[in-house]
Amino acid sequence: MNASQLNKAMDFLRDSLAQATVLWWNFFDWLALVEWRQLFITWFLAMAFGLILTLPEPAVWYVILSYGVKVLAGGKRKAELMAKEATAKASVAELERRLLEAQMATLQAQIEPHFLFNTLALIGQLIETDPPQAARIHMHLIEYLRSTLPQMRAAGGGTLGRQVQLSRAYLAIMQARMKERLTVSFDVPAQLEHLPFPPMMLQTLIENAIKHGLEPKIEGGRIDVGARLVDDAMHVDVRDNGVGFNMHAGDGVGLANIRERLFLLFGARAELVIEMPLEGGALASLRVPHSSQETN
Repeated sequence: MNASQLNKAMDFLRDSLAQATVLWWNFFDWLALVEWRQLFITWFLAMAFGLILTLPEPAVWYVILSYGVKVLAGGKRKAELMAKEATAKASVAELERRLLEAQMATLQAQIEPHFLFNTLALIGQLIETDPPQAARIHMHLIEYLRSTLPQMRAAGGGTLGRQVQLSRAYLAIMQARMKERLTVSFDVPAQLEHLPFPPMMLQTLIENAIKHGLEPKIEGGRIDVGARLVDDAMHVDVRDNGVGFNMHAGDGVGLANIRERLFLLFGARAELVIEMPLEGGALASLRVPHSSQETN
């Protein structure tokens, strides 16, 4: 045998050994995860074919080998595989969460200039007709920016207090624009303000209430913002007495975004509930766990 043939033979042996190693570990992982009932079925089939082919020895060795691997190392390997799978799922969930937050930041960056442009345009108009009102809106805008910028720059999440502060400044500007068509009230206990709360969700509900509930109503209406603890959850409610919510229309972009963010942040422990009170209007309730909360 010359050198070329020897090299080909060695390459073949190496490839065969590598393939055999892959097949063995696949077989090993299968044994670790397979249920005993299914393994019993394979034993029965192996013995049956062995007897039919008059080759019982390979079937017997298969039974002995698979039983030994299953008993001695199957439990440990199964735990390792399940831990690996859980880690992979957690990594994917974290990536999805970061992607959604990046999308949220992009959406906010698109919305903010439009809101600021409208507010500055209103201030410009009022400077000529109502300078004191223009000055008040200017102060509300400064307060709004003071509340928004730290949240946009912070690495961690926001608190309920910060979200309420931001919403107060936003609603003050909206009151200046809608005048007597908008009345606002807040009922948020001070002891809840330090609790973590996802940024921009409260304001999204308020914007939704104004756009779809109050603006279509000629006489306008009111928005009531409240927060309370119910068992192990914190409920943050936005109630309006506008034209109501069309329960058959489905969620818009804002509500769908909130639901997706809640799921990625808290899983099944949080929810957005939309109700139609008997007295009219709509009630949107964010319900998040208040102990060991995750924040974005």
